[in-house]
Amino acid sequence: MELGWLLWGAAVLLLLHVLMELSPSVNFAVRIGFYCLLCLISSALTAPLCLLVNGGRTVKNMKIIKTAVKTFKYLFGLRFEVKGLENFNVDGPAIIVSNHQSILDMMGLMEILPDNCAQVAKKELMYAGTVGLIIYLGGVIFINRKSTSSAKMVMSEVAKTMASDKVKVWVYPEGTRNCTGDLLPFKKGAFHLAIQAQVPVIPVVYSSFTTFYNPKKKLFTSGKIKVEVLPPIETKGLTPDDVTDLTDRCFCTMRKTLFRLSGRPS
Repeated sequence: MELGWLLWGAAVLLLLHVLMELSPSVNFAVRIGFYCLLCLISSALTAPLCLLVNGGRTVKNMKIIKTAVKTFKYLFGLRFEVKGLENFNVDGPAIIVSNHQSILDMMGLMEILPDNCAQVAKKELMYAGTVGLIIYLGGVIFINRKSTSSAKMVMSEVAKTMASDKVKVWVYPEGTRNCTGDLLPFKKGAFHLAIQAQVPVIPVVYSSFTTFYNPKKKLFTSGKIKVEVLPPIETKGLTPDDVTDLTDRCFCTMRKTLFRLSGRPS
């Protein structure tokens, strides 16, 4: 009986492998499904460890989460080439801004996430099963993107937390995923926050995923991701009147870097 089940299992796996080789759509669906399942299982296994080690919700849990997620890249054949990590070494808190491409960004985030750094994420992620639980335990700051007044209140509290706890805050200024190989216009919330708290902005740029990951084309293969942490942009002495200029300056710098890392003309 057990031999029969083993033979059936082997046959199913063999058939699945053949379909993945013949059909990009099947390959994409299987790899995405495996990624989502891996996130759920890893979160379920990591959450008790976070509770045992740190006792509850705290950004310190990100060290544990980071260790687990950094193993994912080996399962998907992804390689990271990182430059500029020394630019995270600022004295005190900072706002880190980066481009946002896909659900795979979590792997890129955990590859370089500095210590004592909280991320800003949409409120809906709280309800993503064990993934919602683990990012809650990791001290992620949730905002309601549908309510401008609520988001502003949260960001105001973030500014106070940055000052009191000396934490860095990671924000995706595009506001949503964008797997086009370019940048969407930046929202100004992160830059308002940086000027309000008088802390530097540290841009982080990931090369385009489009050569190995493209949902529209059902493409998901192995690949290399170049990451560059750019020098901090100071905000001391800036006022709310400078928000637009700071936003545009950061956008232009990151867009130029994105094209360079992705091997495409500006």
